[in-house]
This record gives sequence, C-alpha cells and structure tokens, in this order.
Amino acid sequence: MTYIFVALFLVMMGYIAYFQVVRSEEIIRSPYNARLDAYADRVTRGNIVDKSGNVLAKSVMVDGEEAREYPYGNMFAHVIGYSDQGKSGLESVENYDLLTSHAFFLEKLVNEFQDKKNMGDTVVTTLDLNLQQAAYNAMGSYKGAVVVIEPATGKILAMVSKPDFDPNTVAANWEALNSDENSVLLNRATQGQYAPGSTFKVVTALEYMRENVGYASYSYNCTGAIEQDGVTIHCYGGNVHGPVNFQDSLAYSCNASFSNIGLSLDTKKFQETTKGLLFGSKLPSVLPYSKSSFSLESESSSADKMMTAMGQGKTQVSPYHMALITAAIANGGTLMKPYLVDTVTNYSGQEVEKNMPEEYGTLMTAEEAAQLKQLMKGVVDYGTASVLSGQGYTAAGKTGTAEYSSDKEKDHSWFIGMTNVDNPELVISVIIESSDGSAKAVNIAKQVFDAYYY
Repeated sequence: MTYIFVALFLVMMGYIAYFQVVRSEEIIRSPYNARLDAYADRVTRGNIVDKSGNVLAKSVMVDGEEAREYPYGNMFAHVIGYSDQGKSGLESVENYDLLTSHAFFLEKLVNEFQDKKNMGDTVVTTLDLNLQQAAYNAMGSYKGAVVVIEPATGKILAMVSKPDFDPNTVAANWEALNSDENSVLLNRATQGQYAPGSTFKVVTALEYMRENVGYASYSYNCTGAIEQDGVTIHCYGGNVHGPVNFQDSLAYSCNASFSNIGLSLDTKKFQETTKGLLFGSKLPSVLPYSKSSFSLESESSSADKMMTAMGQGKTQVSPYHMALITAAIANGGTLMKPYLVDTVTNYSGQEVEKNMPEEYGTLMTAEEAAQLKQLMKGVVDYGTASVLSGQGYTAAGKTGTAEYSSDKEKDHSWFIGMTNVDNPELVISVIIESSDGSAKAVNIAKQVFDAYYY
C-alpha cells in the first residue's frame, strides 16, 4: 500500500509539473477560460493591426458600452474573427494578449486608483492589407479561399475565405449566420476540404522522382485518353498532347500521362511520401484546421490509382495545406513554421513579445525541391499557367481542375505557385469553388502578384 500511494503521489507531482511547464499557457490563453472575462472588467481589449499598423480590430464606446469595431468589415472576417457570441480567428487565439496591459506601471496604478480601465496590448499581425485587399477583390462573388505565405519566414501575408460575413454585426445576425446554407462562418482556407485536382500532380511527380532515378528520360504518347481494366480517363477538354516528357506532362497537366505514372508507383512508398508531406497528420497552424487525407491501398483498383495520381479519387486537402507544400518547395524543401502574429506591443508601441522565423521540418531534399520548382516553372513558361509568363516578376506554379460531381462540367479551379523563382518571395494557394470552367484560380493569383510587384 505504501508503494502504491508513493507511486500515485509521484504521478500526481509529475502531472502538476507537466501542467505548469507544458499546458499552463495553453489553458490560461484559452478563450474558454472564465478568468479572462474578469480581465475585461479592468482592461480595454487591445487593437489588432496589420504589418504596417493599419487597424483591423479595435474597441470603441457605443451608447456607453464597450464594443468591437472592424474597420475593414468582411475583408478580414475569418482570419481576424469576431469577439461576440464566442470568439474566432485571432480574436480567439490572441485573447490573452488583447486583455493584458503592459502600459507603464505608474499609468496603470493611477488608472486603477481612478477606477479607469487600462489599455490592452496591441497584436501586430503579419498580414498585409494591400495583399489581403487584392485577394479579396479578385475573388469577387466566388466561393473559395486564398492563402499567401512568405516562404523564407513562414509569415502569413493574406488569408481570404468566401462567402464571408460582417464581424461588426455578428451578434445581431447570429442565428442567420449559423443557419446559412453556404457555411459563411467556415474558414475555407484552413478548414475547407477539397479534391486537389491537378495541383496534386506535384506530389505524384515527387513520388515518381523518388522511385525512378532516370525520371528525366520519361516519355509518353498522349492520345487524349488512357484505358486500363475497362476504365478510361480523358485529358481535360479532350486535349491530345502527343509525345510528352516528364516536364511536359506537368506543364500541360496531361491526365493520361499522370495516370500512366500512377499505375507504375509503389503504393506503400506513395503513402510514405504523402505522410511526409503531412497528409493525415497535424498541420502547423495557429487557427483551427481540417486534416488532409490520402486513401490509396495496395489492393486499390487501377482506376483508383489513376484517379489518385491526377488529384481526384478520395484525396482531400485544404488550400492552407497546399500552400504549406508549395512553401516547402519554394524554400528548398524546408517548411518554416507559419505564423500570423509578428509582435505584441503595449498600446504606445513598446514591444512586449516578438515571434521569430522557425523551421518546422524538412518535407523533401533540396535537390527534390529544386527539380519540382523547375517543373512548375515550365507550367508558367509554356503550360497551363502561361498567363503569368512575361511579367515583371518570374513565377512557377501548378493549375488544377477538380471535379466535384458526376457531371464532368462541374469543377473547382485550383492554383498553387510562387514568385521570384530563384529566391521566392511569395507563395500562394487559390481555390474557386464551382468555377465550372467560367473562372480560373491562376487569374486570381496574378492579381495578387501584380498588387505586390506593381
């Protein structure tokens, strides 16, 4: 009995130590921590600003009551979030900092004696107003999402999800927002789940390179379709690409060629590659997200193997995850830990905390990343993303069309890519839901890139 009680005591002490060291900050910062509500009685919720100091969220007085105001309305709805009817976005993640005041201690003392609130700290985000506005305007009335990341640091520069909502009127419209059939409260950038379409061919290309040292000598004669075990897969739009090599296959987004590649791959090794690219795994994210999935087994049919290789099948991914994969390619195979908060300052601008770029992990070798980047450059130079060719900046990327219905005319439009290819400055991931051939995600990307460079 003595040994049992000693063991229980040691376990309890171990848990207390673990809680204090590992979990305490998480619990304290949680928006569900009721203690934080008491902070609001003594501290005015701080501002949230973009990288240049433009105010994205602030506290104002309305009819003698403190209220939250969002100067840019719907534009930052999902990433900044709201603080009524619960909290979301950065309003939730940074709840603790916004309700903590690092004003000069004498000023705080005087305010407390006068029964005045102290001003909460300011959260300075990595978001760029100009890029956010360009992405928001480019999306127009389409449903979908845009994510823009600085690959060398992991800074998230823009995150747009549509349809959106006005965070200024969340309380008044709460019932309507929750029952909206378009799921307007869902952040499609991080929580949306879609078939990746031909953007997944970048992943298939990586696996083929890993399994075949002589991948550069690959050749295939595209007749516009491929048939295997009674299943026929056509190239998009009925295109006949003729003789293609490995780079041409990606540049022209040849479904027949990639289906042919998919049939040759080792399923177990393919699974390992996708796992290394974080499919079915936790993603580095400060905002809530959905895990991506890759479903292909050794006993899968030829049809499943072909469909999966070209980005259809059961594979599901978020725009955010595709941005992370692209960022790793752009950054020589190393994924930097993505983040949305650059610094926390007191209300007068004095720095309290600062986040620094941090490596998250190596998703591929530098050689593999360089080769994929070159393949993606071909997509822009003479392939399906040629609208980005001949600009004042260089670009590389991959377009995608993902069918979401048995009706072949119904599809989502995808684009992933980067700028300044030799030393990438921006990475983007775009999806337009139900584009049905009427809109192309690469054109959205171009408008964002143009806003950055011109």
